[in-house]
Parts: sequence; C-alpha cells; structure tokens
Amino acid sequence: MGEGGDGRSFNFLQVLFEGVIAGGAAGVVVETALYPIDTIKTRLQAAKGGSKIQWKGLYAGLGGNIAGVLPASAIFIGVYEPTKRKLLEMFPENLSAVAHLTAGAIGGAASSLIRVPTEVVKQRMQMSQFKTAPDAVRLIIRKEGIKGLYAGYGSFLLRDLPFDAIQFCIYEQLRIGYKLAAKRDLKDRENALIGAFAGAITGAITTPLDVLKTRLMVQGQAKQYRGIISCAQTILREEGAGAFLKGIEPRILWIGIGGSIFFGVLEKTKSILAERNSRKVRKL
Repeated sequence: MGEGGDGRSFNFLQVLFEGVIAGGAAGVVVETALYPIDTIKTRLQAAKGGSKIQWKGLYAGLGGNIAGVLPASAIFIGVYEPTKRKLLEMFPENLSAVAHLTAGAIGGAASSLIRVPTEVVKQRMQMSQFKTAPDAVRLIIRKEGIKGLYAGYGSFLLRDLPFDAIQFCIYEQLRIGYKLAAKRDLKDRENALIGAFAGAITGAITTPLDVLKTRLMVQGQAKQYRGIISCAQTILREEGAGAFLKGIEPRILWIGIGGSIFFGVLEKTKSILAERNSRKVRKL
C-alpha cells in the first residue's frame, strides 16, 4: 500500500486475492486482541446519565464477531487494494490522496453489508442482551425482522465511510512521505507506528458519529430514537454535548493499537504473499 501512481498495470485477480487474505488475517488478529477495550467503549457509550457500566463478560460475543469480521475485513481490503491501484493509474501523482480517500470509502461501502449485522449482534451481546451469536441473530430477526440486523445502518455509513476514507488516506500519505524521506521501503515497526497514528487521529475525529451509531444499534425494540437526527437531538437535550465524546479514551486506545496491529499484519501478510508469488514466477 501507499505506492505512488506510476501508471504500471497490475494483475487484478492477484491483488484481489492477496487483499482478501491479508485483510481477513489483519481483521481477525485485531478483533481478538482488542475486543475487551471495544466492549468497554460500547458500554460507556450506551450508558445514559450516571448509570454504571458492567465489567464482566468483556469477551461476550467474540466468536460471532470473528465470524463476521473475517469476511468483512477480507471484502474491504479485497475491494480497496485493486480500486486504489486502478485510481492511482488514472489520477496524476499529486492527487494520490483523492485515490486513497475514494478507495477507502468504496471498500467501506462494499463491506458494510456484512459489517453492520456483525456490529449489531456484537454490541447487543456486549450489552448482555443475548448469550450467543446464533440466538442473537434468530431473536433479532423474530422480533424486529431482517431490518433489525441493519439497525443504525445509516449512522454506521455516516461514521464508517468517512472513517475508512480518512484513516486509509492518512496512512497511505504518511507512508508515501516517509518512504520518500527515508529513500527505502518501510520496516514492519514503521508501518505499525504509522497505522497507530492514523487510527488514533481518525478514531478521535469520528467519536461523536460512533456514539450515534452505538445508541441506534443497541436500542432494539425500544425505538427511543427514530433516526440519526432524532438520536442526536435527544442526546443533546437529555445529556448535553459532552455525551457525544463518551468512550473517546478507549476508542482512541482501541483504534490506535488496532491500527498498529491491523496495518502491521496487513503489510507483513502482503509482503509474504508477494514474496511467495515472486518465487513461483521465478520457477516458471
């Protein structure tokens, strides 16, 4: 990732395949390592007024979440990488940031069809509404219909499309600048540090959108909020503007560390796959 638009063609299927493998591996490692921080963040955001959060069951829903994160992360990177490469071929080099922003948003939109139901089930389980992922899916569909699995879809897109676009753009642009300054390929720890910075900054910026998404996803049949605007107005009226920053500390911690792990694993997996492919080519 982070290559300038040098106009060279690429093997679409190979880039797609490598993106799927690398994205899936990175997503699973991050979720498994940082799930408790995400649970704490969700409970902080869902808590109203001065209510206390529960500290038990911080891994509640991990198994079901992994089952969704694996294909979602695979789809995201699988779409992002070839889209990015194609856009970098089309755009002049000084517009590489536009290519990264656009590819990030397209990747996020493609993966949202899996990410949203996964997020709904995960957050309901983090709030101890269900004990197992299959029970959660079955009962949500029975009580709320298929649309219950897509609760907060609009707020998810409102948060995640800019999040994906900004995070990947910051990451890619920093890598381009760093490589030009260092005049060499980056080391694993350097990719990880850049990923951590990109994740932490983006996580902080998008926290208010994340609060809205969480409230809409966990409300279930209560329907306290009719939509994004209703949710924002109710929170502002009942809890004040400060409520939009609930969970910002664990969110920055989670996404900062997560960015470090995700991009570190992503780049390492991609380099391993690229080396494996080059060995195959040399043998032919």
